[in-house]
Amino acid sequence: MRLLERLLGKAGPGSLDPGEYRDPDPFRSAVVRQAGAVLLSYPDEPMLGRLEQVREAIAEVGADVALVDPLYEWLTARPLHEVQADYVQEFDLSRRHSLHLTYWTDGDTRRRGEALAAFKEVYRAAGCALDDAELPDYLPLVLEFAARVDAEAGYDMLQRYRPSLELLRLALDEDELPHYGLIALVCSTLPGPSPKDKDAVQAMAGYGPPTETVGLDPSDPRLLPFTPAGTGGSMNGEPEHGRR
Repeated sequence: MRLLERLLGKAGPGSLDPGEYRDPDPFRSAVVRQAGAVLLSYPDEPMLGRLEQVREAIAEVGADVALVDPLYEWLTARPLHEVQADYVQEFDLSRRHSLHLTYWTDGDTRRRGEALAAFKEVYRAAGCALDDAELPDYLPLVLEFAARVDAEAGYDMLQRYRPSLELLRLALDEDELPHYGLIALVCSTLPGPSPKDKDAVQAMAGYGPPTETVGLDPSDPRLLPFTPAGTGGSMNGEPEHGRR
């Protein structure tokens, strides 16, 4: 347990109300989400120094370590400056692998501003104050919030933006990036199996483009509806370091 406690910190896996939120293995979910928060953040020396601790914690809760092994090799097999350059290219400069959840659902529309404000309200209600270092829908931030601050509210955000997670997972798989396995592991903390392709994601979410597209094609997968279709499998803290 010591490794898990060190990974999650004194805050533990969040405050759970069993009458409102039921997770078959909340501690595993918390560890996997905190691992995702660490491993998806910008790679630097402190992050690399936590890798073995994170890997051991993943194994300790019975999650599939093989899913993250390729990412560990990607992070450690080359000089750090090369890893950082690749990270910036793939996650900061490329829209194909955006780590901002509302980008996938709202694209560059005014509606995205409303969605970001909704994220801020969730954090504010939990007593978290954010600075301007990162947008509130930055996936590592959301994962750390779900792991360490409020498991129920964090679960709701992740489930609400399940289409974003799944589209990111599919894009990483298509481009053969090792972060694919980590996103698949995060998705395993949510109910139901992951969809096999983009059409299945759109069907899961209830496809329909927003009224304002700002140049985006109506078939663009980023234009999934913001309003969830339902609950229970339907699409309905303080961060490490976020990057816009």
